[in-house]
Amino acid sequence: MAYTPPMTAKPLAQARLLAEQALSRAAGAPLLGGNAVELLIDAAAHFDAWLGAIRHARQRVLLENYIIRDDEVGRAFRDALVECAQRGVMVAVIYDWLGCRGQSRASFWQPLRAAGGEVRAFNPPQFGQPFGWISRDHRKLLVVDGEHGFLSGVCISHKWLGDPARQVAPWRDTGVALRGPAVHELEQAFAESWSSIGTPLPAFLPATETAPAGDVALRVIATQPATASMYRLDQLIAAMARRTLWLTDAYFVGVAPYVQALAAAAKDGVDVRLLVPGSSDIPLVAGMSRSGYRPLLKAGIRVFEWNGSMLHAKTAVADDLWARVGSSNLNIASWLSNREIDVAVEDAGFARQLAAQYERDLGNATEIVLAPRRRRPRTEHVQAAAARQAPHHPMGGSSSRAAASALRIANTVGAALTDRRVLGDTATGPLLVGSLALAVLAVVAILWPAVIGWPLGLLAAWFALNFGARAWRLRRRFRQRVAESGPPR
Repeated sequence: MAYTPPMTAKPLAQARLLAEQALSRAAGAPLLGGNAVELLIDAAAHFDAWLGAIRHARQRVLLENYIIRDDEVGRAFRDALVECAQRGVMVAVIYDWLGCRGQSRASFWQPLRAAGGEVRAFNPPQFGQPFGWISRDHRKLLVVDGEHGFLSGVCISHKWLGDPARQVAPWRDTGVALRGPAVHELEQAFAESWSSIGTPLPAFLPATETAPAGDVALRVIATQPATASMYRLDQLIAAMARRTLWLTDAYFVGVAPYVQALAAAAKDGVDVRLLVPGSSDIPLVAGMSRSGYRPLLKAGIRVFEWNGSMLHAKTAVADDLWARVGSSNLNIASWLSNREIDVAVEDAGFARQLAAQYERDLGNATEIVLAPRRRRPRTEHVQAAAARQAPHHPMGGSSSRAAASALRIANTVGAALTDRRVLGDTATGPLLVGSLALAVLAVVAILWPAVIGWPLGLLAAWFALNFGARAWRLRRRFRQRVAESGPPR
């Protein structure tokens, strides 16, 4: 590790102020003191805490979740919300249209709407927005009465509880329960999401300033598409970590700048670890994740795969001083495209608690190593568990490996075209495959131009219709504003 000279009291205080300023600017969120934070591990603890808070609600319940499934768990939540609405509690629910596609239908919410609750779907497909579907509301957020706040990686679905009859363990997931001034920030985040879909919440929301409930300082980071505040914070923490940086992520797809930040920390002596799923509910993403193991391992970063049914937690802990829990994954979709919500806690006690949980999790994980077999063999029990789950992953196997190969080829060819990074010793194969694919494409374009031309023409027509519809809507809104404001004076 590089030598760090000792600091006197005054320079140390100045350094802390600079770090505070850097973290605030990167996260786009102030540091809030006076909070109480409780760590929630796995879905059963989450569901008990969430339902308990909802059933004791007196004024309002604000629920925002990526997936709310029509099963016994989803119906338990819906019925609890219906009971709240029937006794006069304000109930507002946001679910993601794509996340709930195939999970629950509009009719699922009819009892709640009939009881007086309000439900909105985030970002359903709209003509005029050909790429609008890419942005999703990936938050898992609950606020009750402006006093109790929860955020997590857990969706409202029985799938998170596993299947004891088939010996499928519960999903491994992490969240927090909050009290104190941070709950005000959670309400603000929900109110912003709600107003982005339709009519804003009543003027009394968010709640008035909440009294202190503890002594924990934290930041609530509610990201929106293209803000990249969580990405900036993740990069900054990788640069600031001095001893340890332990990461857990469900869908890790490392981009070059972040991988380089982790590698730089590891080369400087920081104990950098990454815990990811061994078997994923989205095998295609798992294949992409595995395609990036080698540069991490070569830089000295330790990579572990979870041996259970599914690891869905998104956490980070650095130097037993700083910790992050929430819905953001370490990939481009979470960093730049989705609505996410996380809490960054600057408290040694909470960080040590999360670090202890991380060490317990490693007890059920397999470390990936650079060896002839590239990984340590799993136990017979883990192999049997993986075999039991195989039928439920139709996109696994060869398609997952194909996705990983395609990602490696795309990254390598892109680097060769832009010449913005040095190609490593593993680039020869992807470059040859990329050369062959481009040669085949060139032959097809020359001999059978219609094969290339027709798809491009249809694609251009589709975009032309969408962009034209978008321009017409914008022009109509402009004319309405002019008509409402009257002629210029």
